[in-house]
Amino acid sequence: MTLSTPHLLGIKDLLPTDIRLILDTAQQFKDVLQRPVKKVPSLRDVTIVNLFFENSTRTRISFELAEKRLSADVLNFTTSSSSVAKGETMLDTVNNILSMKVDMVVMRHSASGAPHFLAQHIPAAIVNAGDGINEHPTQALLDAFSIEEATGGLQGKKIAIIGDIMHSRVALSNIYLLTKMGAEITVAGPPTLIPKFIKEAFGVNVTYNVKEALEWCDVANVLRIQLERQNQPLFSSLREYNLAFGITRKLLDSIQKNIVIMHPGPINRGVELDSDVADGNESIILQQVENGVAVRMAVLYLLSNREH
Repeated sequence: MTLSTPHLLGIKDLLPTDIRLILDTAQQFKDVLQRPVKKVPSLRDVTIVNLFFENSTRTRISFELAEKRLSADVLNFTTSSSSVAKGETMLDTVNNILSMKVDMVVMRHSASGAPHFLAQHIPAAIVNAGDGINEHPTQALLDAFSIEEATGGLQGKKIAIIGDIMHSRVALSNIYLLTKMGAEITVAGPPTLIPKFIKEAFGVNVTYNVKEALEWCDVANVLRIQLERQNQPLFSSLREYNLAFGITRKLLDSIQKNIVIMHPGPINRGVELDSDVADGNESIILQQVENGVAVRMAVLYLLSNREH
């Protein structure tokens, strides 16, 4: 089986069969990662460039590890140490890299739509590693993989996405993916951080009461407050946010059921999640990190069109 698209630009473009194929392939790669020898020759002689125009630690390292586990040749490119800092355009940069005969580009950019622009202009396969406030497809895929692992499936599951929905590409990709796979979604957070149109546009439930969301859900995916993307204050203070919308041990203990706690990272401890929740038995945050490598291996493998 192959994907219906030559690139991974967003979950919006994927069919449910594509998502299922990626998750099933990721399971095979996760099994590989449990072996003493964690490397497979699947992408030998494939050259992949990691093109990060925006700061990233976890996503970049996860992609790089996935590429090396697949035996690909890897080039790392960050704008702070490149000609982009001297004014070179994105297309010039990419054309220069492509002249080195690159097969795939993993790209993160602060401008929404940047990977889509690239895909129209260059022949390499493009993987979107996060574009502006648009999408972060591999994060949504690894979240879905982690939810399936923790709960046994996606169909009919109740997922609460809590926090800064307005500025989150993770939230958007998760909403696209989980609704396509038959899950129910409630978004929760301050009214200033939830887009006004979201209920009508995406068919999700909306609440401004975090306890209500937690009492409803099977899984809570808690998002980072993205202060760097907010042009003006959208809530009074981080302490006020924690008091009203933070997930605390006391709040979790007041709910009479077990909930799976997730977070895409990095966590603002004491703001959206208290440490004893982030590190508690309900949390699968470290499993998400581990699963990210397997999911990214699956995406790169399937986009390379290599036969088994």
